[in-house]
Amino acid sequence: MAEIAQDGGGKGGKKRAKKMSTKIDMTPMVDLGFLLITFFMLTTTLSKPVTMQLSMPDKTDTKETSPVKLSETLTVSPDEKKIYYYQGIPGAPDTKLEVTDYSATGIRQILFDYKKRIGTNFTIVVKPTKGAKYRNMVDFLDECSITENKRYALLEMDPLTEKMIKDSGK
Repeated sequence: MAEIAQDGGGKGGKKRAKKMSTKIDMTPMVDLGFLLITFFMLTTTLSKPVTMQLSMPDKTDTKETSPVKLSETLTVSPDEKKIYYYQGIPGAPDTKLEVTDYSATGIRQILFDYKKRIGTNFTIVVKPTKGAKYRNMVDFLDECSITENKRYALLEMDPLTEKMIKDSGK
């Protein structure tokens, strides 16, 4: 509590103004500070980490495969700065390799167009190139999430697709 100490005045003679000193007890203010800190710590919500859900296949060896039509499949090969894509069998004469980038007008628009043209049974086969970084795969999976394409498969790069990319010179 605050106290005001008064001195007796001193020697006689002239009357001087009494000097008063104040002493403030800080204990209640410290208690209030700790109560406020405790209140805000208990009532705040901690942010949860944001992660992407990735469905992994079973480890069991089953011979069951889900049939996927070639006409409903788009093969995508992310590279460091470009994305190669084609529809069909790699190495076939009628298979045309196209190139785009990671922008909203690039791969996102292509995924929307293929989904609109093919429908909801649209499957994406992802074959990253040797030059692709982890960030490139995350960017492409983000684009799949944005375009709401839930059917995709991650495969290793096969020699025919690698040869198509090398021969294209793009």
